[in-house]
Amino acid sequence: MATPEFITKLRSHVGHEHLWLPGVTAIVVRPVPDGAPAWETPKILLVKRADNSEWTPVTGIIDPGEDPDVAAVREVAEETGLDAQVEAFLGTGAVGPVEYPNGDKASYLDVALRLSVPADAEPVVGDEESTEVGWFEAMHLPVTNPRFRLACADAVAQLRHPQRFVPRIGWHKHGQPGRQAY
Repeated sequence: MATPEFITKLRSHVGHEHLWLPGVTAIVVRPVPDGAPAWETPKILLVKRADNSEWTPVTGIIDPGEDPDVAAVREVAEETGLDAQVEAFLGTGAVGPVEYPNGDKASYLDVALRLSVPADAEPVVGDEESTEVGWFEAMHLPVTNPRFRLACADAVAQLRHPQRFVPRIGWHKHGQPGRQAY
């Protein structure tokens, strides 16, 4: 599903005006299998967006009344055909403003989560939002957007060292701006 119906209805009243919306970034990570070579890194599920041809993690708008974890699982299913499970919270931060090719403007309060799928799960292009989908080694991601690169790196860090993980997305320490480029 491209644009949620509630956004389409809202846009009929406000046109392309700037909206503040809740969003979710779902970083699906496939861990390195036991016995794999030491140089192998976890794999991350990415989609190639139809609107700008960029590779990104699965993202989406949270529907009214929907919890972020439920939205993340729903978005992964819609965009890749996979049944995912939320494993960890990675952070929350402001994203935008973003201007879309049709002129719509929005900013998001984004919740980033790490998810898992069964080891043998293979994705498919699930809707018109993406043209390709696939697994990529964490060290060789075709992702160019800094906020997505940070979220992917944090997902791998959280997977490998959950007790020592500190969210960098939206994180501000002692009143100082965060360490991230989110």
